[in-house]
Amino acid sequence: MAKIDAFFKLMFDQGASDLHLASGQPPIVRLHGELERIKYKVLENDELKMMLYEIAPEIKIKQFEETGDVDFGYEIPGIARFRANFFNQKNGCAAVFRQIPSKVLTAEELGLPPILTQAAMFRKGLVLVTGPTGSGKSTTLAAIIDHANKHRRDHIITVEDPIEFVHQSQGCLVNHREVGRHTRSFAAALRAALREDPDIILVGEMRDLETIRLAVEAAATGHLVFGTLHTINAAKTVDRVIEVFPHEEQGQIRNTLSTSLKLVVAQNLFKRIDKKGRCAALEVMVGTTAIQNLIRENKTYQIPSTIEVGKKQGMITIDNAIMEKLEKKWISVEEAFDKCVDKNKFLPLLKEVPADYFG
Repeated sequence: MAKIDAFFKLMFDQGASDLHLASGQPPIVRLHGELERIKYKVLENDELKMMLYEIAPEIKIKQFEETGDVDFGYEIPGIARFRANFFNQKNGCAAVFRQIPSKVLTAEELGLPPILTQAAMFRKGLVLVTGPTGSGKSTTLAAIIDHANKHRRDHIITVEDPIEFVHQSQGCLVNHREVGRHTRSFAAALRAALREDPDIILVGEMRDLETIRLAVEAAATGHLVFGTLHTINAAKTVDRVIEVFPHEEQGQIRNTLSTSLKLVVAQNLFKRIDKKGRCAALEVMVGTTAIQNLIRENKTYQIPSTIEVGKKQGMITIDNAIMEKLEKKWISVEEAFDKCVDKNKFLPLLKEVPADYFG
């Protein structure tokens, strides 16, 4: 057993989401969204480096020493998988580990809207799950893939950096590929995937033009493609996909995206005030005819109002989703205001206007 495994077991027992190890600091965990120091000595650089190198593959150690940071996955069987990031900082080396539960929570256990399990059964198209780092995108996608795995008889390929949730093949055949270990890049894996008879492709992160182009093309040519972006709502997601293309290609990509984009889920996590834990508020945009027309005609600024009137199709804006959590008294007004889009909607509910708000 590696020395660092004791910290991972502590994380697991406490239900912490992240572990921070930094030279010159004691270990720190993120518990229910807040950092808490562990009662342990300050970590010295040489001691910490030895601890980190004990669990890192040789190729990742070499990459870390050459570049100053590296990502990879680490697993303790029967406990959990962890997404690891090593980096250098002023006092020496440091690392952050995100816990990825061994058990994939179902859409029902997560309280996800029915449209997300319906998305798992789409025959083709692009489904995007977006939100800031740490907003639960991977957990939501894992639940959707889990539903497809149980209810379909198809081939699922996932491309991630690193592999997070591991799906055992059930109704579907599931092949996991990790960037840097099993393939050179997201784009290389996507190009190859089109020759590997996939029905469903999960792209862990659509981070550059080539990856986005290939994902959109795969969705437009008869595959069901799931991907993530770091955007705060559906309208910004559409803009982000289009704006990554050169100006002369944007008209064409609007047309392609208008027919291939089936669903956008934009989410954020909130600390529960009624009990321990966190909950997610989700914006949902469905690729209806009205939404398709707005994308094609470059009127994405009208998407929020179209979502507002699309309740029958399962649509909801992020602000309305946040308001629902607030009315249930699950979250605080202050956090709702901090993470909403339309500040004026939540401003009257505050007892005191934040010092950094200049609206």
